[in-house]
Amino acid sequence: MYTKHFGFKILPFENVPDPAFFFDQGDHARIRKRVEDSLRAGRGLIVVTGPIGSGKTTLSQMIKSDLSSSTKLIWMAVPPENSTDLFLFIAQELGLRPSTTEKVFVIRDIKDALLKINSEGKKCLLIIDESHLMQDDVINGLRLLNNLEEGSTKLIQILLLGQEELMDMINRPEMEPFKQRIATLEIIGKMDAERVRRYVSYRVEVAGGNPSIFIETGWEALALAFNSEGTPRRINTLCDRALHIACEREKNIVDVYDVYDAAQGMGLGKAIFHYIIAIKNRERNQQPAIDTEETSANEQIKPAKEPLRPLFRKMDETVKIIKPATYRSAQNAPEHTSFIAGIVRKGLERPAAAILLLLAAFAAGVLLYCRISGSSDLLTCFFELIGL
Repeated sequence: MYTKHFGFKILPFENVPDPAFFFDQGDHARIRKRVEDSLRAGRGLIVVTGPIGSGKTTLSQMIKSDLSSSTKLIWMAVPPENSTDLFLFIAQELGLRPSTTEKVFVIRDIKDALLKINSEGKKCLLIIDESHLMQDDVINGLRLLNNLEEGSTKLIQILLLGQEELMDMINRPEMEPFKQRIATLEIIGKMDAERVRRYVSYRVEVAGGNPSIFIETGWEALALAFNSEGTPRRINTLCDRALHIACEREKNIVDVYDVYDAAQGMGLGKAIFHYIIAIKNRERNQQPAIDTEETSANEQIKPAKEPLRPLFRKMDETVKIIKPATYRSAQNAPEHTSFIAGIVRKGLERPAAAILLLLAAFAAGVLLYCRISGSSDLLTCFFELIGL
């Protein structure tokens, strides 16, 4: 694990509803406060919705930890199949053993137990997670429970937590009687770039680490990965993978490349890829300025370099004019001639050496011409060459 590598006391990005990591800022802090106020006021039916992985279960765990000992909590991780199972489950949690499964009698027994709790100055809270999975029959059963009152006091308070589909269910015309009974409706939104940074920093600090392990390109990559669509679960997964990758590379920081490789497996890498291209383009655009400075410095040290280049180019062009057949014959030229030509081609840059080599090359060329033309008299051959 990367805990020791980065100096964490515990893993910072586990996807478990741990109240110790509850991010008490933004929507989560606001909704926690409003739910607490509603429970304190005894308002009855509370609904909290949000996208997948937005932290609803963690929020409910935090609400549970906030409850006083005077509140009887009934927790359902998933909704029951029907309203009968709902009533029987609540009855069992209240310590009842109904003699029948008929709803009317079970509801009666539940009401009597709730009246007893209320008379003792206590409250009862029912929390149902994953409420978007409820059937219509269960929703109607919750409406009946919400009707259990003693004067103006609700005998049982109900908190429903579910994905966004829960609102689609509630907004149907046939659900209007239920919708009108909702006392508090809250929606958890997704995190923007600034909130993502605060969230990640918070979890790193709670785990005993330093947020500076994410350098600026790493933060930018995290923001681009979610584009104001961040949810705690996906942020946790991406950060956990990025830390693993950085640890495997034996790095003490997390940068854009670590986040990009982690994001690839989650389908979040496109925007980060373009960011990497932009970084490389900026680096490339800065390079010519450095090259120009180096070239200027070299020119000051070797002022004769540039003037000689046209001269050597002209010599190369002269060599290319020789006919192929003639060139093949030239391959049989004396060894010293080939050696001189090789030196010339290397392009020695000192002016005096260049002039001497040019003269030597010219002499070698005359000798080569004389040999190819079959002339035995060097002077006669030279005059023929220059046209005299």
